[in-house]
Amino acid sequence: MQIREMTLKELYTVYDVIKQLRTELSYEEFEDLIYDMRHMEYKMFGILERGKLVCYSGAAVQTNLYHKRHLYIFDLVTDEKYRYKGYGKMMLEYLHDYAKTAACENLVLSSGVQRQEAHSFYEKAGFEKKSYLFVKVL
Repeated sequence: MQIREMTLKELYTVYDVIKQLRTELSYEEFEDLIYDMRHMEYKMFGILERGKLVCYSGAAVQTNLYHKRHLYIFDLVTDEKYRYKGYGKMMLEYLHDYAKTAACENLVLSSGVQRQEAHSFYEKAGFEKKSYLFVKVL
């Protein structure tokens, strides 16, 4: 097993896993968005088993007034064939260590309303529900 930062050359590999979470996202849109997010130092992290990507997370160190310096986890998904084997927990532990190394005060993420199973997972990992996220489509 290996946990490492994924490269732009591995976008097809990443897309095969991320599309399980972001089902509405085409590959072309995914690729465009990844390139757009580079300015914020968006990092792609993967857990690989025998060269196969089994868990993916996209995150970036950010700073704002309410979370101060923090690691924002934009995406966290384990390939459906590898779920319930501890990979998500391993990824959160890796991101925790990465955030500490980057002098962050918090790990922050947002999760969809319908994802109750994910919410339980995050709470067991020590996350607290702190706010509501409001979105207005333009």
